Amino acid sequence: MLKLCVAGAAGRMGTAIIQKAYSKGIQTVGAIESSNSPAVGKTLRDLGISNQNTEILSCDQLLNALSEADIFTSFTSPTADLINIPIVASQGKRIILGTTGFTPEQYRLIINAIDGKVPTVFSPNYSVGINVFFKLVDTLKAFPSDYDFCINEVHHTGKKDAPSGTANKLGDLVSNIRNYTKTVTGRDGMSARQPDEMEITSLRAGGVSGIHTLTVAGPHEMLRIEHTAFSRDALSQGVVYAAEWLSKQNTPKIYSMTDVLGLT
Repeated sequence: MLKLCVAGAAGRMGTAIIQKAYSKGIQTVGAIESSNSPAVGKTLRDLGISNQNTEILSCDQLLNALSEADIFTSFTSPTADLINIPIVASQGKRIILGTTGFTPEQYRLIINAIDGKVPTVFSPNYSVGINVFFKLVDTLKAFPSDYDFCINEVHHTGKKDAPSGTANKLGDLVSNIRNYTKTVTGRDGMSARQPDEMEITSLRAGGVSGIHTLTVAGPHEMLRIEHTAFSRDALSQGVVYAAEWLSKQNTPKIYSMTDVLGLT
């Protein structure tokens, strides 16, 4: 039976992962939270997360939480992952990483900690639909040069990083096919769009799980592709797919959801 250790276990995404995994017969045998979390010392059963007696440990007890796990999952914060991921990799545990908001330097450190050390899936978004969306972008290179591309994303008010990791990934893919060299995340006053600019805008409202829209507009028509996540289950379902797939991989390298879904 596949066994997980989940970081941020009492958070919204951690809870969704544990519940989806449990429904698929995957056990959560390790769970951690920040040292000041009121969840520390309680079990998953105590908190109503799942019917498992796994105790949530403080992050400084990571090695204990990892001991019986096959895969470590983290959708937490760059600061936490910079501490936790090297420890996990040193223990030879497979990793599913979905944290976003890394600075370029933080990203470099994370990559150095895992690349060539353990099989890892690292993706800004684990939903099946979004990853098919990523694949579709390459077909849009057929649009003539006088068509403009822009991206909008909407998330709940608790999301700290903007633009979202998914929007940034879409922006990178679009920029590669359109030769955009600059990203604009907002306009104010007199600011006409320039030919080398990629536009990405962000909204934070209520409890929105995630809406990502790519708009392509030309002189006489417009195409809009939109993905809407009804709940975090769109992501947790993808995490379960990734865990099942990753458990069969032995090559210590960094994979993406493109690999997991066979979209290469």
